[in-house]
This record gives sequence, C-alpha cells and structure tokens, in this order.
Amino acid sequence: MTDGPHIEERGPTELRDPLIRQELKRAGVWYGLGLAILAVVFLAQPLLLIFAGVVLASMLDGGTRLLGRVLKIGRGWRLLIVTLATVGFLVWTFVFAGQTIAAQAETLREVVTAQANRLLSWGNSLGLLQGGVKVDQLGGQLMGSLGRLGSAVSSALGAVTSMVMILVIGIFISIEPRLYERGIAWMLPLRSRATFYRTGSHMGFTLRRLMAGRLLGMAVEGFGTWLLLAIGGVPMAALLGLLTGLLAFIPNIGAIVSGVLIILAGFSVSTDAGLWAIGVYVIVQVVDGYIIVPYVARKTVDLAPALVLGAQLLFGALFGLMGLALADPIVAMIKTALERKSVEEEGPEQPEP
Repeated sequence: MTDGPHIEERGPTELRDPLIRQELKRAGVWYGLGLAILAVVFLAQPLLLIFAGVVLASMLDGGTRLLGRVLKIGRGWRLLIVTLATVGFLVWTFVFAGQTIAAQAETLREVVTAQANRLLSWGNSLGLLQGGVKVDQLGGQLMGSLGRLGSAVSSALGAVTSMVMILVIGIFISIEPRLYERGIAWMLPLRSRATFYRTGSHMGFTLRRLMAGRLLGMAVEGFGTWLLLAIGGVPMAALLGLLTGLLAFIPNIGAIVSGVLIILAGFSVSTDAGLWAIGVYVIVQVVDGYIIVPYVARKTVDLAPALVLGAQLLFGALFGLMGLALADPIVAMIKTALERKSVEEEGPEQPEP
C-alpha cells in the first residue's frame, strides 16, 4: 500500500502568504519599538540637544514674527537681526557679565556656604541631622541624584560645546523650517501627512507662545530682583538678578533655588536685609505666578504645576540638567499633540492659529 501525495505547507519564508506578511508586520512593529526605546536610552543626550535646538528655533522664529509687526522687511533680514541680538546677549552674559561679577560669584559662594553651614549646625543642635553634615557633602549627594547622563554638560567645556551645538541647530532650523517639516512628513504615509502638518503647526504655535512667556518671565524676575535688592542694600544684587532671570527658565525648581540664594545673601548682612530679601522674593514670584504665568497659560497650554514638577523630577533624574531644563516644553508638546489627535478623531478640523 502506497501513501498518497504529500501536501507541502507554506513556510516562514513564503512572503506571498497574507498570514506570513501580517505576522512579519507585527513582529516588525515590536522590534522597531524595542529599538526606539534603546535609542532613547543610549542617545538621550544628543536627542535632548536636538530638541533644545528646536526650542531655540521656535524662539528665533517667534522673535522674527514679532519683529515683522514693526519692520516691514524680508524675513531673512529680520531673522538676522534677532539672531545677532541673541548671540550678543549670550556673549554679554557669559563674557562681559562674567568678568564684572566674577568676584561677586566667589563672594556669593562663600556667603551661601557659610549661611548653609550655620543652618545645618542649627539642625544638628536640634537632633534633626546626624553626623555633622556639611554643605559640600550635601551638595555632592544632591548632584549625584541628577543622574549620570547629565555629566556631559556638568563641566564648563561640555556646557559651552552643548550651547554652541544648540545655537547652530536652532539657527539652521529657523532659517528654513519648512524644509525639515517636509523631510519628516516624507517618511509618513500620504494619508497621514495632512494631519501631521496641522499638528506640527499647532505645536509650533504653542511652543512659540510658551517660550515668549518664559522669556518675559525671565526678564521680569531678573530685572525686578536686581532693582529691588539694590534698593534694599542687599549685596550682589546684579549677580542675584542675573541668576534669578536665568533660573526662571526652569519653573518651580528654578524659583526655589534662586529664592534660597536671595534669602541667604540677605541674612548675611543683617536681619532687616534678610527680611527685605524675603519680601523681594515673594513680590517677584507673586507677579510672575499670578500675572505672567496665568496669562501665558491662557494663550498657550495650561499645564498643572504638579504635572510640571513631576516631569522635572523625572527628566532630571533620567537625563540630568538638560532634562530638567527641557521638561516643561516636552510636556507641553506632548499635551498639544494629544489634544490635536483628539480633535482629529472627534470632528472636523478647527481653524488654524
């Protein structure tokens, strides 16, 4: 007795089988997701630098649009003016201002160290701290908690290199943003490109408004702190004003750090100067928190303070100082993208801003 004809079944290399193609697509999606996660983990620092360049590009583009309301000249010339002004401000901040307040910076470090050691000694006398903890030990522990990935920008050379890369990326993107937008859209299916353009337009609009509000808050906090501290006779008013303005780029945490520096500098002179420093800090934060921030939130995207603070702690622990500084715009972009996705799925497209 002989066996009947043997029927061969399709193997995994038979790509014409619809079932095989479907399974391969599923496997490719999971494999690509795994590669994306690994890329984010190992390429976190370059990705953050690129995103920082995008943030800077939005600021340059926003300044160019704003200048266009006053000067009726070509966009290229307006962008050149804004770029030169930005570079000039950065040069003044890191060179001229650094030279003039270098001695004050050393004095501030000594004052903060002495005042903090007095506070820790008081805590030791009450039994709140054990082992005679000093500021240097505490500072090392706090910096260690920011994560290893932030070490690339911890040194002066790393900070300057990162700033130059961010500036170059931001300038190139702001010169011709549509070129990069079309390049990303080219990698998407045709049916998804219209949605991508609309979502990208809203995200760019939100980012420009968010950064404009952030710059306004930085200017108000920095100038107001310098002026009020100088009136009250608090030492190092110029340095504290500059630091307060720069730290205002990081919501919540930046205000806490600048407030501690202001109060310690005030009490290093006298009790009256310390109380004046507390009053200055409260006034500046009230103006920024109850006037500028709500106005910017109404014009852009309303972010809950706890959400922003949680994102800062998470990104700061994972990605270091860069993650801490960029947590706010990253959360804003994610929220804007999710809101646009909801609008696209629920109904017809709303008028673009």
